[in-house]
Amino acid sequence: MMYALVLGGLILLLFSGDLLVRGSVGLACKLGAPPLIIGLTVVAFGTSAPELMISVNAALAGSPGIAVGNVVGSNIANVLLVLGVPALIYAIACNQVGIRRNTFMMIGATLLFIAFAQSGEFSRGNGIIMVILLAAFLIYSGWRAMTQNDGEEAGLDDVEGIPSKPITTAGFIGAGLIGLPLGAHLLVTGATDIARAFHVSDAVIGLTVVALGTSLPELATTVVAALRKRSDVAIGNVIGSNLFNILAIIGITAIIKPLHVAPHFIEFDLWILLGISLLLVPFAMFHLSLSRLWGVTFVLGYVIYIAAVIVSGPQDTPAAPQANIPAPDVIHAG
Repeated sequence: MMYALVLGGLILLLFSGDLLVRGSVGLACKLGAPPLIIGLTVVAFGTSAPELMISVNAALAGSPGIAVGNVVGSNIANVLLVLGVPALIYAIACNQVGIRRNTFMMIGATLLFIAFAQSGEFSRGNGIIMVILLAAFLIYSGWRAMTQNDGEEAGLDDVEGIPSKPITTAGFIGAGLIGLPLGAHLLVTGATDIARAFHVSDAVIGLTVVALGTSLPELATTVVAALRKRSDVAIGNVIGSNLFNILAIIGITAIIKPLHVAPHFIEFDLWILLGISLLLVPFAMFHLSLSRLWGVTFVLGYVIYIAAVIVSGPQDTPAAPQANIPAPDVIHAG
């Protein structure tokens, strides 16, 4: 039953998120919003809606390990899998306009993420700072794209099946808004039950099952792009997604409910995330290409990381319950 909850919740999340994105884009187009602004706001928030709902539900359910692990694991999977697998098919060129600037912004967000985590909690103040930085990034990106004419794209090329009829648009948005919280509830419940059954931490579940599941749409998209010999779009999407995951998902979730950070994240996973993020710097700086050899290296690195997480997970010790929140009967990382 718990596996069915995870699978059903994941499918419902991905399907509902897709409907919400398409419906929201249809509404924005009807209202006359520029494609650039839609791309930077509606599409960006919509595609991250499943991860956001998972993290918020997990935090409110007293399973912060799933919330934090979802973001950390997704960002690691984005670099090693979402870039590694398509690189096995067709080399990824890293010469897009603005890639250096956005890469260093992503590294900066990752460093801020790690710095805030050192206290053992993402507070509401931390969340507010993250959301302010996200807003600044979106405003700056929109301003630069519209005034500097540097060729950066933030449009709707990846969004298909945008509804044209008002009733269809409303139906897509309504179904997305209903399906997302329901799917997140099912997935978090199932993931927590799995953690109980196998005596592992909710952090391990967040880093593996949940993170990999929410990265599947991006992986599928980049594989299709690689088969069409357009895999160069992958790196820009990964950099943007990772930056958004940190600032938006952790930021908004922490504002709603401060997040406890288990020691295992601070001692191990966050530094792995930083090291993997830094791997992209030389490619962005010198406009190198991710060859098949790098693809093999990235995918192998992900397999090794997941194996390390699974092996070390069952030995974790319980974390103290958060104040006024009944802790689930699982062993927290650390």
